[in-house]
Amino acid sequence: MAPSKKQVANAYRAANALGIHKEDIKPVLQDLYKAFDKNWEHIEADNYRVLIDSYFDLKENKGEEEKRDQRPGKRPHLAEEEDEASASDDGNDLSPRHVASGNGTAHPEWASASAVSHSNRKNDFMKPEDKISTDDATFSAESTSMRRPGPMNRDARIQRQRANSNSATITREDKKPAKYITDITKSTERLEISLVDEVGNESLPKFNYIPQNIIYENANLNISLSRIADEDCCADCSGDCLSSPLPCACAHETGGEFVYTPEGLLKEDFLSKCISLVREPEKQPSVYCQDCPIERSKNEDMPESCKGHVVRRFIKECWRKCGCDMQCGNRVVQRGISCKLQVFSTPQGKGWGVRTLEVLERGSFVFEYVGEILTNTELYQRNMESSGTERHTYPVTLDADWGSEKVLRDEDALCLDATLHGNVARFINHRCFDANLVDIPVQVETPDRHYYHLAFFTTRKVNAFEELTWDYGIDFYDEAHPIKAFQCSCGSPYCRNRKWKGKKVLTLG
Repeated sequence: MAPSKKQVANAYRAANALGIHKEDIKPVLQDLYKAFDKNWEHIEADNYRVLIDSYFDLKENKGEEEKRDQRPGKRPHLAEEEDEASASDDGNDLSPRHVASGNGTAHPEWASASAVSHSNRKNDFMKPEDKISTDDATFSAESTSMRRPGPMNRDARIQRQRANSNSATITREDKKPAKYITDITKSTERLEISLVDEVGNESLPKFNYIPQNIIYENANLNISLSRIADEDCCADCSGDCLSSPLPCACAHETGGEFVYTPEGLLKEDFLSKCISLVREPEKQPSVYCQDCPIERSKNEDMPESCKGHVVRRFIKECWRKCGCDMQCGNRVVQRGISCKLQVFSTPQGKGWGVRTLEVLERGSFVFEYVGEILTNTELYQRNMESSGTERHTYPVTLDADWGSEKVLRDEDALCLDATLHGNVARFINHRCFDANLVDIPVQVETPDRHYYHLAFFTTRKVNAFEELTWDYGIDFYDEAHPIKAFQCSCGSPYCRNRKWKGKKVLTLG
């Protein structure tokens, strides 16, 4: 069966993400389709690994042939092909990159391009009667002798020599070697999250990937079934709570109505209110601590008055004592990441960033911010001890419910720091005001509002390969802020830091 237009387009996007132009990958895609006897699943497997490896094998073979061929009048054709394919679909001039596996070495287990015929390339784009066509490529319906031997398993794969280097080896003269990691999550997430440096200028980030928050040292985090009251859960429910005629007890937090649609998106009214809380904080009601943990951490003897905290809107998901199962529509965040993501080196000089590899609808859950759970005092001490040349991620203060108590103990004033241990959210870059992600506090396994999950949802429809951004809510002119030494490069027309001059730059992520 011929691939759909969407499947072909996805293959081109995967190649373009590594700087490979459509016209360069197209003939490789056609030949692989023949070699696999029209089995498109083999091409899609492992995020198009065989397609990418075959392309770079072909580039290596061509390069070696050109070096050996010194006959007069013989003109190298690789440069011509590069000139003809100088522009990709999105107009970016990205260099082809050698793909490595998760440990930085070339993947050894896929079919080599030397097993695929390229001798009749000029006829590949002709459309005979027995060919199936799409808008993007033409794939032959005729069987070929270039069949891949055996099923898609480890023993049947054609082996090729493993690269000796731990980094990429295929580069242009004016580019540094690219870096590619198949999965930075160490297989701890439902989906692989790749990392690619198309520019070749970034050092690989040094951190430990964790899918759930971990306690650093002194944070007070009491999670137990006994602390969840029966009236705070729906023990009598079963299956999907969203399909029930009446919302269960878990919807009390949001006015007796669930905030999720059956498709897993945030409802429009709730999402709009959450976005307004972030974009117009001056119009929102605030609460003030009698003894603010932030001010107390700065000066324990004579702390200043609390600057105020915006009252946040919580989502309350079904919990462990609820009768529904994990596929319940009110268990979105706790099921984890379900969209295809990639960490990449930003061309604007912002360091690493995160982008989606697929279209995300408005109100989609993307990921939560995962890191070490610290007390506010521990975070302040950590920032004071770190040198100004170190890279940082943005620390999150879990202050959505501060001010509801007269005095908040130090061990209850919690923060998240993903500098040393964190998930993909540590790479989110800041964008003032019109970021495409909004953070919303979510209760999952405890009713204690001192601790909650900080989940990110899309504020609008986000296109494939678009960078994901988040408004940190930082006051760039607050001299007391723990990461004040950072010059905003968000590019937003609403940037709050456009007049910043002569300040030291600190790259986040």
